[in-house]
Parts: sequence; structure tokens; C-alpha cells
Amino acid sequence: MPGDDPQLAYPAPASTASVESPSEAASRGQELSRGTNRRPMKVASAPKPTSSASETITPILRLKITGSKYATTDLNVRTDPSSTASVVAEVNKGTKLAVTKTISNGFRYVSYREKGRWVRNKYLSDNKPAATSGGAGGISSAPCPGGSSVESGLTTDAIRVHRALCHRYPQFTSFLGRRSSSGYHGQGRALDCMISDSSVGWAAARWVRANAKSLGVSEVIYRQQIWTVQRSSDGWRSMSDRGSPTANHMDHVHVSVYGNSGTA
Repeated sequence: MPGDDPQLAYPAPASTASVESPSEAASRGQELSRGTNRRPMKVASAPKPTSSASETITPILRLKITGSKYATTDLNVRTDPSSTASVVAEVNKGTKLAVTKTISNGFRYVSYREKGRWVRNKYLSDNKPAATSGGAGGISSAPCPGGSSVESGLTTDAIRVHRALCHRYPQFTSFLGRRSSSGYHGQGRALDCMISDSSVGWAAARWVRANAKSLGVSEVIYRQQIWTVQRSSDGWRSMSDRGSPTANHMDHVHVSVYGNSGTA
């Protein structure tokens, strides 16, 4: 009877494979064939830069030279278009400068030693100015109308400067010469020319500089600026603060001389 015979149990197989029909096998083969023949997908790469990093940096101003002009006076060359900007050099009257059309705050953008610099535009001209005489012409050696007491103890060159300036610039209120101190004043090789008008002061300082060889001058100091023969190509150079208007030469033009080397 059913159920009376002992039953044998067989473990089930780990996996059972289904039987494919011939049509199913052919279809699967076509799918595998299409998969193996498919070209690999291309991954888009980042575009290469067309310019270097330095080319992407645009300077504030570019030196686009449009012509040239001449300095009509000794002219300060500055880092920025401002009368308070640092002075990097000074060019002499008659110097030819390569210029741009850029003008800001009364200053023109120019090329100086291949760098962008600024100078006062009103002191630039299309025509070269007449040269300033550097010889003895116009240098008076006559005694000063105000007397010659200041000349006591001064060297020949210092006396020469005193007489030349008192006649050319009568606006000077007084002159101070030798005094009991070290340095040029103690040696009778310096003269302080007192002046309150800075326009006259600068005109005199520049005139002395232009005629340094004829006058026997070695240095000129005015309003915290110094010029020396040894570093003449540097123009006027800034001096450190000495603590007072007089010590900073704000109220006088200081002139130092060699002693007896002038030719005027």
C-alpha cells in the first residue's frame, strides 16, 4: 500500500540548469557577438589651454608708444601720476622721451629705461628746447650788493657761488657761510642760500646744478632732495628726515664746492 514501502530521500542538486531550446541559444549568441564587437566609449578630455599663464595676466597699462617729446626743463620721473609719488630719476632739459597718449592728473605715461613711468605733461614739447649755457656766460663775479662779509673764510669756489647767485637771484634773503663745525661748512666749502619762495629756490638749485663744473660745485641740497656730481646720472635723490625744516633744507639751498676747481 502506498506508504508502506520505505522511502529513499535524495539530496537536491546545488543548482539546476535550465534547458535552452535551439532558438534561444542562437538568440543569445547574437547578443554576445554584438557585445564583443562594440567599440569602447571615448571619454572626453579637458580642452588644452591656448595660452600660457603669463599671457592671461593683463597689466594695468601697456606701453603703447605713439611718439616722442622733449623735456623743457629738468624733469622728475615718477612711479605714479602724482606729485607725491616716488621719484625714480630726473631727466635733464632737452631729454627725448618715448611717450604714450595716456594722460592722468596732468602727468603723461612714458617709457623710461623700458619701464612705464610718469612725468609732468606741461613740461613736454614736440620741439627740442634751446640748450642752457653751462659755461661762464651769465655768471657774475662782481661783489654782491649786500656786502661780502659772508665770504670770510670761504674757498674760491664758495665765493664764486655766492657772487653768482646774489646777482642772478636777488630774491635770496641772506647767505650763511663758514661756521665752527665739522664738514663742508667748517672747511669753508659750503654756502646756505636762504629762500622762502620754493619756485625761486628750485630754479636756483637747478641752475647751480646745470653750471656745476663752471662753479666748482660738488653737491646741491634743497627741500630734502640731493644731487651730487658723483651720482649725477641718478638726478635728485630723496634724503631721510632730519627732524626740522631747516635740517631738511626746506628754507634754503645748500651748495657744497670742491674748493678751487671752478672755471667761471
